[in-house]
Amino acid sequence: MTVYLIANITIRDAEKMEAYAAAAGPTLDIYDGEFIMHANHTETLLGEWSVPGVAMVRFPSVDAARTWYRSPEYQALKDMRSSAADMDFALFEAA
Repeated sequence: MTVYLIANITIRDAEKMEAYAAAAGPTLDIYDGEFIMHANHTETLLGEWSVPGVAMVRFPSVDAARTWYRSPEYQALKDMRSSAADMDFALFEAA
């Protein structure tokens, strides 16, 4: 079943974020992930929304997403990621 990784992103260093994104992209290809979008928060219509940006990646399954996240290729980028931005990742199964 298709799974979406949603990342809440607060960028702290735009230049480092560009480098992280360029390095992370190829790791998705290895594990059948497909980058769908990155968007900046425009307006809150209901409730509270404090995160300035989100990204979405599609994987063919929960296992594929977990395997990508735990992979040596992606884990090698964790210092780059944490110096570029604060991020939260969550997985959502498509209905």
